[in-house]
Amino acid sequence: MSTADDNPLFSPSTLPYGLPPLDRITPDHIVEAIEAGLVAQREEWDAIATDPAPASVDNTVVALERSGQLLNRALTIHWTQSSSCIDDVVTDRDEWLAPTLAAHTDALYLDQRIFERIDAVHDQRDTLAEDPETRRLVERIHTDFVRAGAALDGADRDRLSALNRQLSEAGARFKRLLVDGTRANAVHVTDVAELDGLSEDALASAAASAEEQGLEGWLIPLVLPSGQPSMSSLTDRRTRRRLHEASVTRCLGGPHDTRPVVAQIVGLRAERAALLGAPHHAAHVIADQTAGDADTAIDTLRGLVGPATANARVEAAELEALLLADGEEGPLQAWDWAYLAERVRADRYGVEEEALRPYFAFDAVLRDGVFAAATDLYGITFVAREDLPTYHPDVQAFEVVDHDGEGLGLCLIDPWSRPSKRGGAWMTTLADQSALLGGQPVVTVTHNIPRPAGDGPALMTVDAVRTLFHEFGHALHGLFSDVTYPRFSGTSVPRDFVEFPSQVNEMWGFDPAMLARYARHHETGEPIDPAVVARLEAVGTYGEGFATCEYLAAALLDLAWHTIPPGRAVSPEDVEAFELDALAELGLDLPWIPPRYRTTYFAHIFAGGYSAGYYSYIWSEVLDAELVQWFGENGGLRRENGQVFRDRLLARGGAEDPMAAFEAVRGRPPTLTPLLERRGLTGTA
Repeated sequence: MSTADDNPLFSPSTLPYGLPPLDRITPDHIVEAIEAGLVAQREEWDAIATDPAPASVDNTVVALERSGQLLNRALTIHWTQSSSCIDDVVTDRDEWLAPTLAAHTDALYLDQRIFERIDAVHDQRDTLAEDPETRRLVERIHTDFVRAGAALDGADRDRLSALNRQLSEAGARFKRLLVDGTRANAVHVTDVAELDGLSEDALASAAASAEEQGLEGWLIPLVLPSGQPSMSSLTDRRTRRRLHEASVTRCLGGPHDTRPVVAQIVGLRAERAALLGAPHHAAHVIADQTAGDADTAIDTLRGLVGPATANARVEAAELEALLLADGEEGPLQAWDWAYLAERVRADRYGVEEEALRPYFAFDAVLRDGVFAAATDLYGITFVAREDLPTYHPDVQAFEVVDHDGEGLGLCLIDPWSRPSKRGGAWMTTLADQSALLGGQPVVTVTHNIPRPAGDGPALMTVDAVRTLFHEFGHALHGLFSDVTYPRFSGTSVPRDFVEFPSQVNEMWGFDPAMLARYARHHETGEPIDPAVVARLEAVGTYGEGFATCEYLAAALLDLAWHTIPPGRAVSPEDVEAFELDALAELGLDLPWIPPRYRTTYFAHIFAGGYSAGYYSYIWSEVLDAELVQWFGENGGLRRENGQVFRDRLLARGGAEDPMAAFEAVRGRPPTLTPLLERRGLTGTA
C-alpha cells in the first residue's frame, strides 16, 4: 500500500486552488487511490450509521457531505482521462469501475441505518437546520435516498442493486463500442479531388489524421452528432454521401453494434422505474427536474414540432430547387442539405461559412472574445499559468482573478481534437468550490477543434465559436459558485436547468460590439466587416426549421425510449424499426433531416447523464431566451447586469430552487414566446 509520500492522490493537493498534481499521477496511483477511497468512505459511512448520538444535521447530513474526499480526488482524474485521454488502460479501468461504483453507491442509499438517521433529521429539519441552505441540503439528501430506493423492502433493494450494477456495466460497454465504432467509421480518401471545397487547413488536418493512423491520403474523423462539419463545404456529392452514411450508420451492426446494449439498457431502466413506483423511466427522472413531470416535457417539445416542420418543408423545397438547377438528380437528400444551405446563406445574406473562418482564429476568440466578455460582465481577468501541470500537452491553464484582485480559481482549456478524446465539447471540474471543505474551483473546458497545421492558427467555424462561448458559460457557473456544501456547488443543479447559463453566454459570441473586438483576419488584422456582422444577425433564423427538427427528433426519441413501460421488450433487431416508428408518429420522419443523434450513437442517453433528459436543452433555451431579453431590456453587456446574473443565479448553484431564482431576476415565469421569436418559428420560413 502506498502512502501520501509516493501516491499524490492520498492527500489534498498543495498546488494553487487544489489543482491535482497531474504530472505525477500514474495509472497505478489512480487504481490504488480508488480502491483505498472506496474502503475509506465505507468506513466513514459506517461511523455515521453506528454513531450512538441522536441523529443531527452535523453528525449525519454534514458528515455525509464530508465523506469520500480521497475517492473523489481519484475519480476526478479517472473521469477526465475517460473522456480526454482515452486508451486501453483507461477504457479497461472504466469498465471495471462502472459496476464497482454502482455497488458502492447502493451501499449508501440502501443502508437502512443511515436512512433512518436521515429520515429523523428530515422530520425535524425546521428546528435542526438553522439556515435555508442547510434545510435545502437536508431535503435534497432525503429525496436522494428515497429516489434511490431506500424505502424499498429487502428483496426489492437487492433487485435494485442488481439492476444498477447491470446498467452501469451496459453503459460502459456502450461507451467503448461507440468510441471504437466512431473511430472505425472515419472516412478515408485517397484522391484529393474528392475533397474539393475543404479549406487548406481542413485538408492539412485530414492529412495529419491519416498519418496518425498510418494511412495514405486524408482521413475525416467523425464528430458525435449526425451532421459532420465538412458537409457544408464538400462539393463532391458522392463524398458527402459517404460521410453522411458513415455517420448515421455508426454502431448499426458489425463488431461495434450497440443495438443489443440499447435494448438491454432500456429494459433494465423500465424495470428499475417500476421498482421505484414510476410508470416508466422518464417519469422517474423528470419528477426531480424543474419540468416536474414527463408529460410537461413532452408537451413542450410537441408544441414546437408543427412550426419547426412547417419551416423545414419550406427550406427543403428551396434547397431542392437549387439542387435541380445545378443539374443534379433529385430528390433532395440528407447529405445535400448542409452544402446547399451554406450556398443559400452565401447568396442571400452574403455570409459564407468558409470565408469567415480567417476571422475566427482560436487564440483571438478565446482571449479577445470569450475572456473579454467575461471581464466586461463580471470584472474577472485571466492570467496564463504555464508553470502548472496539466493532463495533456494540449491543455492551457489560466488563473482567474476576481474583480477585487483575489484569486477565484483555475480554468483549463483543452481545444484540439485528437484520437484519444471523445467527440463533442464539454465542461468538467477538477476541484469544486465549497465553504465546508474550503475548496476553490478548478474547471476544464474541452473542445474538438481541428489541430492547426504547422505554425498557423486554428481557424474556427461559426458553430465552433458558439460552442466555445457555450462551454465557457458552464465554466463560469463553476467558477462563480458560492455555496457552503459540495452537494450544491457550481453546475449541481437539475439537469433541465444546467444548460441555461451556458446558453445565455452564447449571446456574447455574436454581439456586434464583441465581434468588432475579436473577429479580425488572422493575416491582415482587419476587423470583420460590420455589414457581415449585420448579415450574421439576419441569417440567424435561416435554417431554424432544420436545426429545430433535428434537435426535436433526438429529444423526443430519447423520451420515446424512456416511456416504454416495464415488461415491453424491444429486441436488438427491432431497435431501428422502433426509432423509425417513433419519428413517424411524431411527424419527424423527414427524409432530409436525421435526428441529431440516432439511437446507436446517442451517447448522451446511453452512456451519459441525459437519459430522459435530452429535452433539457430546449427547456433551458426557453429560460435563456427570456434572460437574453432581460439583458437587452437592461442595457446588454454591462457590469451591473453581469453582477445580478452572477450573484442571484450563477453563484447559488443548487443551494436555492433554480426556478424561483430565475423568476426573481426575470420578474415572472418564463413563456415560449421569446424562444419562438428567436428561432423564427412564429410564421413561415
